[in-house]
Amino acid sequence: QVQLVESGGGLVQAGGSLRLSCAASGRTSSRNVMGWFRQAPGKERAFVAAITWSGDSTVYADSVKGRFTISRDSAKNTLYLRMNSLKPEDTAVYYCAAATKASDLTWRILVVTTYDTWGQGTQVTVSS
Repeated sequence: QVQLVESGGGLVQAGGSLRLSCAASGRTSSRNVMGWFRQAPGKERAFVAAITWSGDSTVYADSVKGRFTISRDSAKNTLYLRMNSLKPEDTAVYYCAAATKASDLTWRILVVTTYDTWGQGTQVTVSS
């Protein structure tokens, strides 16, 4: 049983930066792949980035490549998402998630249903 809690969301002007954190508790060994998703009002939850727990592989949505960086600190049991050059279209609720049955970054990690544990979400609002 893994529990995830996001923090670090807030209001920022376009071009600004923000870093989200996701604190994990429970069975650390079950977190083989961790990901970030976001959901804007009226839209479906969408993939943002994912990382293997070992930290040797990452993947990003095209819309955030070059601007966002996913990372993890295994000693702190914490997942991070650093967001730079923020745009108004980045406004959404951001969720961290764990795919406990995934061992590598195949196409499956881009799909919401692959993840079995979710945090409560944190709001990110980017003003223009």
